[in-house]
Amino acid sequence: MDSTQDAAEVADARQEAAEHVVERVESWDEGAEPGTIRKDLEEGMAQAQVEVGDAELDRMAEEIHDDGRTGTPDVG
Repeated sequence: MDSTQDAAEVADARQEAAEHVVERVESWDEGAEPGTIRKDLEEGMAQAQVEVGDAELDRMAEEIHDDGRTGTPDVG
């Protein structure tokens, strides 16, 4: 494998990990306060070794609180 293919696989794995975190938080934290949701998103992303900015975490937490779902950030 060349380095380009390796980088693509790492990016895909990061994106998949972020998707799993969002799905888990959506199912566990629906109806929770935005601060709780944000903390769980932040902890999950850290455990998955995925970096997500503060503004993005805030946006996702508000959407999960308001709508019960959010889009997964592009972390690849």
